[in-house]
Amino acid sequence: MTNSTGNKLNRISPETRIGWIGTGVMGFAMCRHVLSKGYPVTVFNRTKSKAQPLLDEGARWAETPRAVAEQSDVVFTMVGFPEDVREVYFAESGILAGGKPGTILVDMTTTSPSLAQEIYEVAASKSIHAIDAPVSGGDVGARAGTLSIMVGGNDDIVELITPLLEIMGKQIVHQGRAGTGQHAKMCNQIVIASTMIGVCECLLYGHKAGLDLETMLHSITKGAAACWTLDNLAPRILKRDFDPGFFIEHFTKDMGIALDEAQRMSVDLPGLALAHQLYTALKAQGHGKLGTQALMLALEELSNTKVKS
Repeated sequence: MTNSTGNKLNRISPETRIGWIGTGVMGFAMCRHVLSKGYPVTVFNRTKSKAQPLLDEGARWAETPRAVAEQSDVVFTMVGFPEDVREVYFAESGILAGGKPGTILVDMTTTSPSLAQEIYEVAASKSIHAIDAPVSGGDVGARAGTLSIMVGGNDDIVELITPLLEIMGKQIVHQGRAGTGQHAKMCNQIVIASTMIGVCECLLYGHKAGLDLETMLHSITKGAAACWTLDNLAPRILKRDFDPGFFIEHFTKDMGIALDEAQRMSVDLPGLALAHQLYTALKAQGHGKLGTQALMLALEELSNTKVKS
């Protein structure tokens, strides 16, 4: 495979030119990890100010996704919604217009499996390599470099870019062909959706029962109920900290994708449908920019109570 300068790219080296598109809550921290390893990084974000700290630390700015691709051997994308992914990749000023044969494209956005497959196919027609690599772990995992990364794409390309993924994640698993990374991420979101309901309901129940909630959590986080959501988000709920590690509007988008895929496969997911309904109501109430733990607000309203630590 050749890189964007026409030279064969057999391995990731300190000279490998990295492009990064999307420096939001997750993307900023992930890009910073790559930059901190000394790779030459070129960034683009719709709001330049959100990328400014990276520029101050040595990253270079590009005016369009196309310009990022023109200057990079490997391009990572971490944007918001499927329509953003489509624009970033397929627009006249997009990545596929700027990538040269051998360029490797890594979409880490959670998007639809069908869109991941489309990107792969169009890229392949231009002798460009594309993989889908959505992540789980939230802002905590992004900052710590401990994300779980689910990868879909060709074996040789996945193997080649794994050293870069290991900078951002602790668990990198190749799921299979293009699109399977996104399918695995849908499985992840299905678990999180119903788990979040359970976590919020346990806090409501414990509150009404008169328990000291921190003491209760100390017990159940060490037993069969143990999970990431209890460890990381239940304490935020008790502090009334609903700042986003992952936006409700993005989670609602993910659940919608999963429900659409389930319908296509004739699979009924009532737990996911309930969670989607509750989160959609929160978004309609203007809470789309809060974190997923703000589901507590919807359940508190249903029970006419407010949980306090």
